[in-house]
Amino acid sequence: MARRLFLERRTYRQNRLQDAARLLPILGMVLGFAPVFIRGDATLLGGADLSNWLVYYFVIWIGLIVLTAFVSWSLTRSDRKDAADVTPPPRAEQQ
Repeated sequence: MARRLFLERRTYRQNRLQDAARLLPILGMVLGFAPVFIRGDATLLGGADLSNWLVYYFVIWIGLIVLTAFVSWSLTRSDRKDAADVTPPPRAEQQ
């Protein structure tokens, strides 16, 4: 069973981007539930406290959108490069 020790740079980068795309929902869940575990008590419904938490969730939401767009753009760009690198087979001459 022979395994490749080293991957090409493009293949390695594409694998890491796919891993990042898979981990983004988990990151979102961790960041979303972090205040619940940090705060712990039920006094979350205070006026100033609530506005701070809403800003926190809005920033997380926008950050996840930006990260997802970047990862998606990077994956699409690497897919285009892979498709451009593949040379089409020579055409058979028709008589």
